[in-house]
Amino acid sequence: MPAVSTPAPVIKLVQRTTEPAAVQTLRSTAAAVIAFAVAQLVLPAPHPAPLTAPLTALLVVQVTLYATLTTGIRRVNAVVVGVLIAGGFSALVGLNWWSLGLTIFTSLLIGRVVRVNEFVPEVAISAMLVLGVSQVADTAWERVLETLIGAGVGLLFNLLFAPPVWVESAGASIGGLGERMGTMFRALGDEIGGTHPVREAAARLHEARRLDHDIVEVDASLRQAEESTMLNPRVRQGMLHRVVLRTGLDTLEICAVVLRVLTRSLTDLAKARTGEALFPDDVARGLRELFRNMSEAIEGFAVMITTPMAESGEEAEERLADALARSRETRDRVADLLLAGVQEHPRQWQLHGALLAEIDRILDELDIDKRTERLAEELDRRSAEVHERHPRLRAMSRRLRGATPARRRPEE
Repeated sequence: MPAVSTPAPVIKLVQRTTEPAAVQTLRSTAAAVIAFAVAQLVLPAPHPAPLTAPLTALLVVQVTLYATLTTGIRRVNAVVVGVLIAGGFSALVGLNWWSLGLTIFTSLLIGRVVRVNEFVPEVAISAMLVLGVSQVADTAWERVLETLIGAGVGLLFNLLFAPPVWVESAGASIGGLGERMGTMFRALGDEIGGTHPVREAAARLHEARRLDHDIVEVDASLRQAEESTMLNPRVRQGMLHRVVLRTGLDTLEICAVVLRVLTRSLTDLAKARTGEALFPDDVARGLRELFRNMSEAIEGFAVMITTPMAESGEEAEERLADALARSRETRDRVADLLLAGVQEHPRQWQLHGALLAEIDRILDELDIDKRTERLAEELDRRSAEVHERHPRLRAMSRRLRGATPARRRPEE
């Protein structure tokens, strides 16, 4: 029988429902509904719709388990304080324009006193939500109970159903950054032959500067991924994932900075050589080949750090090593050509040297041996920090895993 093909829209729908954002949306909705149902069962009838419970559950069910455990208490504290303030004002003075203003002012002031940090506005928000419906103290206490129910459901929900892991999306962001940098290198190689107008060189410089904004966005995605691996039972070797991606992004950030300086050097050369070729034909051909090899190297580096070791990490490392070897070989040939032609443009030899130094810096940052050394140092540093901060927790974890000192073999 011929194989039945699945329609493309169905495939896309299934893929979207398994993405971390879609999973988090479903988790938040389920937690809010469960909190509402539990509050209806627990609170005595008759009572208004317990909307504070699902509201609190939405606030507590964070994107990551680590964020839930670290910020959940502060969120609950902010909501409870706001409810108590609103209950007190509604019982004493009721709701009017000046009591609303006084409630907001008091909530913001007390929110800073009780140290809810970034959730100070939520104290006032919770107070306003309750003030309009809480006419007696009993109703306010019901709101407090609703808040506790919502917080409990949210925390329990995250403990039983671990939040999604955002490592894949962070890896995609890092891969996209590597592709953009590789595209820039190829564009530089394509434009470097013949006369190089200052306007085009300046445009590449501005494009290199825009990489800073891309790095900020990738860094935010990586921070979310790092939190998603912390305390998450679905993740094994969470520290290794965090260190691999973080050190990889640091390397790409350094390369982006050097790439910006490189485009600055090319722009200065274009300004100094208006109306003539930027480089001789043989040098231009060598630089074009060099930049293409470097584009493959930086894209291969991004693939290597975002590829799981169990799949094709070794293959990605081999491609990177090959691209680096070709880049170094081409770099040496270009250096010899530039040195041979230094008499033709003796005033620009500093820019030639700067150009080669910037290329060397990028190739050195992408070096596999240096990458391995940096990764090992960062793993040792973070492991030492864990030992220093939580020695008892570390010892207890070893006992739970059944780790025992290796027994000495009897001497023969």
